[in-house]
Amino acid sequence: MRVADTAPIGDLFEIDVVDIRGVPTKVFRNAPPSLRMIWDLSAGFAANDYLVSGDERVTYSDAHRDVRSVARWLGEQGVQPGDRVAIATRNTPEWVVAFWAVQAIGAVAVPLNAWWTGPELAYGLADSGSVVLFADDERAERIAPHLTETEVRANVLIRSARAFPSSVRFADVVAGADPPLPDLVVGPDADAAIMYTSGTTGRPKGAVQTQRNFGNFLMQGVYFTMTNATPAPASQPAPLPMATLLTLPLFHVGGLQSFLLPFTAAGGKLVLLRRWDAGEAVDIIEREGITTIAGVPTTMFELLEAAKAKGAALESLGGISSGATLVPPELVRRIDTQTSSRAAPGNGYGLTETSGAAIANFGPSYVANPESVGKPISPVIDVRIVTAAGNEASLDEVGEIWLKGPTIVRGYLGRERETAEAFTDGWFHTGDLGRLDADGNLYVVDRLKDVIIRGGENIYAAEVEAALYEHADVAEAAIIGVPDERLGETVGAVVRTREGSALREDDVRAHVAARLAAFKVPAHVWITDDQLPRNASGKVLKRELRDRFAEDS
Repeated sequence: MRVADTAPIGDLFEIDVVDIRGVPTKVFRNAPPSLRMIWDLSAGFAANDYLVSGDERVTYSDAHRDVRSVARWLGEQGVQPGDRVAIATRNTPEWVVAFWAVQAIGAVAVPLNAWWTGPELAYGLADSGSVVLFADDERAERIAPHLTETEVRANVLIRSARAFPSSVRFADVVAGADPPLPDLVVGPDADAAIMYTSGTTGRPKGAVQTQRNFGNFLMQGVYFTMTNATPAPASQPAPLPMATLLTLPLFHVGGLQSFLLPFTAAGGKLVLLRRWDAGEAVDIIEREGITTIAGVPTTMFELLEAAKAKGAALESLGGISSGATLVPPELVRRIDTQTSSRAAPGNGYGLTETSGAAIANFGPSYVANPESVGKPISPVIDVRIVTAAGNEASLDEVGEIWLKGPTIVRGYLGRERETAEAFTDGWFHTGDLGRLDADGNLYVVDRLKDVIIRGGENIYAAEVEAALYEHADVAEAAIIGVPDERLGETVGAVVRTREGSALREDDVRAHVAARLAAFKVPAHVWITDDQLPRNASGKVLKRELRDRFAEDS
């Protein structure tokens, strides 16, 4: 096991070892114990711009007023600490207000994937046991036929003229009274959020994040920032106020933990985009003084191309980060050479189960070693490489990446078997293959989990295969990743049809589209009469399928 050096005792980053569900775990002693405390402290930034969306500007004072109103309304609906409240919208100011209102009363936020279909949204609501739903118009339309399959008893409709049973418009909620928030102390071991992540079973799993997960994630970010800061030259202008253009969805840890959480705690500004447009992003960066931005490699490549076409130097940017999939070294080089401010490139490696980034590479070290995702973000994160035999790997030996620390979620909601398989004595088995060098740098080399990462969205083969097998003409099906210059990977489906079938490629796509979100629909379909290659245990040999089909696509 490789353990980062501990911080000096007595300073801001003093470390304790506490018992978390029977496992001694390093934690930051001074980490905020709850999201409620973080939100309360942000009231000190009352006059600062907080959320910008198009022509809308919401100050911290505005947001606190709306959070109090929504919290009051939730209380009137009988929502108690520990109850689950779902949020299903695009990145909007209402998403942010709803999240903090839920935390303010000690309830549990359930961010749902805005790309999901109606049945997928209904599954998330039912699986989480959510009692209240915040939904924008598009999500409301999808979920309407399925609400009776859930425990939802009240709905808040955002920017929508629809009417559900027991529904109210968000605008009416925030127009109501805003009494003080309830006098409430939320402990670090209380549940804070349930974030859904797909798995090899084909059904999304709810990763349960605690208040401690959020508080220590925030603290390790502060630690990483302070220990990686370089003194600015005396001639350099004063730094700009913190501002980010949020390209990552708030229902992912990349948007929620890595941006909403730290920017709120620091009084920073978050600019929200309804959908990605590289040219518009360049204009926003220059107009709003954006100081940092992050996104999947495709998005960041497009940003650099748009800036080059516009002749924009992106001078306000101090950092451009990428992740959610393997980052091409070429992107690191482009960031380092193209931006006139020499905005530092960055990369973070983490998963939903680690509450976001646990490993990071940033600035000169990333430029010098772009193949590595870096080292643990802070002294409370440990990493080890485990061989197939269950032993600790030697230096530079490839094995499964395991991570441990106070940001590891407490498990999967209602799934004891999957939790036991994925977590061992506080260590999370990532399902990714990697190696460590002599300097402690981590290299992610492949994935054990059968997952396709399309533009940063995880698509698990088992889920799409399960949908394909619902078609009467499908005898066998296998999902493989197909390399794609723009998205990193796209979905490929190899289908063996039953004798006499007239199934066509478009029929396969339409069948999946009726069941799953659009990004999971196969971009490539190969229909074959041959049996799919399998090993002795009956497992499909997907490498053979990739060699046969994907390389020729």
